[in-house]
Amino acid sequence: MHVQDGHLESVSVGLKQKASLDDLIDAWQEFDPLNSHKLPSAPSPPIIYRKEDDRPQPRRDRDEGNGMTCVVGRLRKCSILNYKFFVLSHNTIRGAAGAAILNAEYLYKKDLL
Repeated sequence: MHVQDGHLESVSVGLKQKASLDDLIDAWQEFDPLNSHKLPSAPSPPIIYRKEDDRPQPRRDRDEGNGMTCVVGRLRKCSILNYKFFVLSHNTIRGAAGAAILNAEYLYKKDLL
């Protein structure tokens, strides 16, 4: 069965500097670069980490932050690189329409339109 309205990716990463699982989770939870701009469609937070072993799941998590928040989970050590995890984003809202709107809001706020 296909995944409806969501991109679920399995990601493996190699890091330049040593980091613990908690360091990665903290970095995701602290990441909020657009918060100070007060953009109407910018999610806050833009990334949510789910601790459950079976998350993220497209049908349960794709609408976080009105579809603009990325959901990360299943973080674990990787035998080839440093870590691996799953990340989910709503492919219509975050991936296409919502991203275009957010870009326009940002350009407007920066007086570039």
